[in-house]
Amino acid sequence: MAKATLGGQEIEIDEDGFIQEPDKWNTEVAEDLAKTEDAYPMGEEAWRLVNYLRDYYIKYEIAPPVRMLTKQTKLDLKRIYELFPGGPAKGACKIAGLPKPTGCV
Repeated sequence: MAKATLGGQEIEIDEDGFIQEPDKWNTEVAEDLAKTEDAYPMGEEAWRLVNYLRDYYIKYEIAPPVRMLTKQTKLDLKRIYELFPGGPAKGACKIAGLPKPTGCV
């Protein structure tokens, strides 16, 4: 597994850049990941989405469906792609420190 320096610490990442050590995730790691996804700097809307993803994942151990994501964050899909050009799965979930989604996020 590859390693990257994110948030000032060395963290294992997979071939797509998703962190493999979720306990090392913090806001500085998220900001460094956002730079790799053309989502930097992150504003209030981006943080709202990232925090929702993290909270949902911690509670259910899976990323939320896109429909729920848009409803709960009050961000339409177009806006999510503006904030995270890689989309809700590749971009937002990666920045939130979640594992690479396998379903439709």
